[in-house]
Amino acid sequence: MLEKMIFGRYIPGDSFIHRLDARAKLIFVFLFIMVVFIANNWITYGILLVFTFLIIRLSKIRLYFLINGLKPVVFLIIFTFLLHLIFTREGSIIFEWKFIKIYEEGLKQGIFISIRFTVLVVLTSILTLTTTPISITDALETLLNPLKKWKLPVHELALMMSISLRFIPTLMDETDKIMKAQMARGSDMTTGSMKERMNAIVPLLIPLFVSAFKRAEDLATAMEVRGYKGGEGRTRYRKLEWATRDTLIILSLVVLAAILVYFRK
Repeated sequence: MLEKMIFGRYIPGDSFIHRLDARAKLIFVFLFIMVVFIANNWITYGILLVFTFLIIRLSKIRLYFLINGLKPVVFLIIFTFLLHLIFTREGSIIFEWKFIKIYEEGLKQGIFISIRFTVLVVLTSILTLTTTPISITDALETLLNPLKKWKLPVHELALMMSISLRFIPTLMDETDKIMKAQMARGSDMTTGSMKERMNAIVPLLIPLFVSAFKRAEDLATAMEVRGYKGGEGRTRYRKLEWATRDTLIILSLVVLAAILVYFRK
């Protein structure tokens, strides 16, 4: 069974993070992705975890909900951890069995990469969980406005990115429904060899593609009925307003970067 995908969903609320300007949140996430790479030891990664926990608290999203939403990417995190554990051959050997050798540096790097991956997924998920699709679209369009000088279709690009983001949980839900329907008819997708499981997934693809195209067609029809003709001359009901709290959240990231640099070896 597919777990609930939290990335791309929106949860209404009135937390500090919900009230932030969408542009501030996008800038924050973009800068955080770079700041994460400053960490390189136990102290700096510990600080990253504490900072991430504070953001979660400010968003008022349950920690259990976020952890449960990580399940679809757990395999990728474990796989990355094992790659570093097996192929990093630096430091002293802490475990040896036949041809398998695990080094101290390999274990450490595997843990560090797993922490980095987790905090990035959690923070980017909080962005979509606390920001409406239209706000993300408007924020992207505003931030990409300078590219209009080169006659790039900024509004259309922002709209496509926003729609793609929101289609992720929709398609995951649709896949889950189709899987349950197939299993109700006697199809077994959880047991057997890898080849048998892959063969069992093939019947999912056609109905999934049909459903995706149907939803895309419905969306196009809805936009046409509402008179959508692109970004030219389009007005906004809700205008983005930068407040003091938006400046503070960006400054908090600057402070975090300074602390990480200070404790970095």
